[in-house]
Amino acid sequence: MRLLVLMLIFVSTLSFADTKPQPTNTQPINVEYQQLQKLNAELSILAKEATSTTGSSLDVVRLQLLNKNKELRQTLTDLIDDKQADKKLLLKQVEQQIKFAAEAEKFLQTKVERDQKDLDKAKDTDKLVALKALTESRDFIILVLNDEWENYQWMERLGKPQPNSVKALKKNIEHRLDFMSASLTFGSQALELNDKQIKSATGEELKALQVTQILSQRQVSSDTKNLTDLVKLADGMGLDTAEYKRLLFEQTGNVTDDLLNSKVMWSIVTSWTTDFSSWLFENLPQMIFKVIIFIFIIFAFKTLKNIVRKMVTRAVSTKNLKMSMLMQEFFISMSGKIVFAIGILIALSQVGLNLAPILTGFGVAGIIVGFALQDTLSNFASGMMLLIYRPFDVGDLVEAGSITGKVSHMSLVNTTIKTFSNEIIIVPNSKIWGDIIKNVTHEKVRRIDMVFGIGYSDDIEKTERVLQEIVESHPSVLRSPEPNIKLHTLNSSSVDFIVRPWVKTDDYWDVYWDITREVKMRFDREGISIPFPQQDVHLHMVEKAIESKIA
Repeated sequence: MRLLVLMLIFVSTLSFADTKPQPTNTQPINVEYQQLQKLNAELSILAKEATSTTGSSLDVVRLQLLNKNKELRQTLTDLIDDKQADKKLLLKQVEQQIKFAAEAEKFLQTKVERDQKDLDKAKDTDKLVALKALTESRDFIILVLNDEWENYQWMERLGKPQPNSVKALKKNIEHRLDFMSASLTFGSQALELNDKQIKSATGEELKALQVTQILSQRQVSSDTKNLTDLVKLADGMGLDTAEYKRLLFEQTGNVTDDLLNSKVMWSIVTSWTTDFSSWLFENLPQMIFKVIIFIFIIFAFKTLKNIVRKMVTRAVSTKNLKMSMLMQEFFISMSGKIVFAIGILIALSQVGLNLAPILTGFGVAGIIVGFALQDTLSNFASGMMLLIYRPFDVGDLVEAGSITGKVSHMSLVNTTIKTFSNEIIIVPNSKIWGDIIKNVTHEKVRRIDMVFGIGYSDDIEKTERVLQEIVESHPSVLRSPEPNIKLHTLNSSSVDFIVRPWVKTDDYWDVYWDITREVKMRFDREGISIPFPQQDVHLHMVEKAIESKIA
């Protein structure tokens, strides 16, 4: 880089080396011209100092040289804008600047090519240094290109345009834009590929990929900066930069005023449409084939699910197993769902989805849902207990969860009970399992407990005979076990008999109501009274109290 600095200063000082101050009639221009000569002298001194400077001091001198050169060009700009300036003198100075910029660009281009070769040959430990040198050379080229464009603008303002040179410079800029955009695209793709490889790499391979990743990141950053600078320069030249702005937007994601430009917006939309069309054209046949395979697997497992459900239904319906309806429905339902779930997983794997993250996600989601649905899980656990211990089944008449009725449906979460008034009540299983469960219709035979009272003046033996006849005459009363009819209690107002016949569970209420009705009718015919609560009140009058009142 030291050689570049020396050449830059040497050629810059040539701009005024052969030029002697020309007398003018305007004092301000003399002052500015004197300032220009002073800057040239200072640049010459700094150039000599640079030849004998090494190490970090050279960077300081280089920075001073660059700042002086900027100051010189600013002074030259002020002179060109002044209408009273010596045009011939300025033309000569600008021509010197054009010559210098051309030679500097040629030198820098050679250096860029050499730096690129050094980067390709460098070891991993030296690549960062080589990349830094290449980046600096490219940055200097862009600075020189900006100076070239400014030089030709000066020539036009001085009345001596350079159309051919301007045309050549524009072609040069377009070529560099194409090269830099291609380099940026390639670097971005390489970086993405490197990121994917790092995820599965280990050991020495991982270290090498990490070094490559750092280099790729810095290369992409450098290309993005250079392309941005070139786009700004091309905009000043009036070149079409919509495609390059679109690439910068996709690379950086920065939203700028350039996006409001219709050409840029159209370029972005066109690029997305083209990319989508290309992707669709390349992947559509494979996607269609995968969709067909997916549908076929789903259809096949849906058919298999129905077959498995029928097989399980036949298996669990066997009388030897003595399974409850809830357990039967559980096995039938779960068998079909498990088969279909396996089919879905196989179908998803066939279309290219990785099942490991999906299954892991289900596991994490299960834990979260478990905490969020504690009550539901409690109902599920209670449903499993009901399934295992089978305190009742579908169709049983129960009293559970403070509800009395017939069980119409059961699941692992809740139980549906149909009351005698034809109401449907859904009770959570946790309410049922945590309360007393009374299964009225679990057994096939039940005993009816009835109590009938007679008066103290009625015939005991006659009453026993009448009750025995009523019970034995009913066709639904079972002969075995034998009915039990006994004098049970001597109450305050009645003599109570217990009547306990055995009947089938389905005949319970019919027999209960029939016997109660027949007892009332027979007691009336036989003259047997059915007492009701009564109380005798006796009034005793004290004679002395009455006499005293009369007196």
